[in-house]
Amino acid sequence: MIPMNTVTGLVNTKLVKKNIIRRLYDWVLSWAETPYGTPALFAIAFAESSFFPIAPDILLIALGLGKPKRSFYYAALCTTGSVLGGMFGYFIGLQLLDLIGFRIIDFYGLMNQYERISELYKQYDFWAVFIAGLTPIPYKIATITAGAFQINFIIFIIASIVSRGTRFFVESGLIYHFGAKIKEFIDKYFNILAVVFTILLIGGFLIIKLSFE
Repeated sequence: MIPMNTVTGLVNTKLVKKNIIRRLYDWVLSWAETPYGTPALFAIAFAESSFFPIAPDILLIALGLGKPKRSFYYAALCTTGSVLGGMFGYFIGLQLLDLIGFRIIDFYGLMNQYERISELYKQYDFWAVFIAGLTPIPYKIATITAGAFQINFIIFIIASIVSRGTRFFVESGLIYHFGAKIKEFIDKYFNILAVVFTILLIGGFLIIKLSFE
């Protein structure tokens, strides 16, 4: 039987993490109300790809709603920051795995999956990065692990640009065309839509590949 004090400690740790995440979420969103929302978007997109827990999507959407005509500019900026941050995450995995990388992975509770992720990289390097970049899977885990297992850097960059660009430009496109009406829909269903879209996209590529074999 697990001691009661151990259970209490685990619960308290989870509550502390939850409170921290909530405060960081509100802090990220608050930048949309300041003159520094644009540089903040770039900085958060960069940080989220390597260590920061909050995705830049919430700020991207908020800025797009404020200035719909600049939605695609924000998407491009967010993609650039995210890809550059992914390079930093790759560097962490390549050079600083024991010092920093494992701590980040452990924070997200994915230490047990570390070996499994490494196997995915060995077999599906491009698709592993692509899926992590597009779906709710923490992208920082993908970037750090990619560096740790030294997957082809060019493939890593291409997969990052395609996946992160697709994600952010789709969001911005929805905001541009539908405005505030689509925000609640994105907030509620984005994770499901991202997974479905990824499955359909990969399925399409497989069909094309099989057609030429």
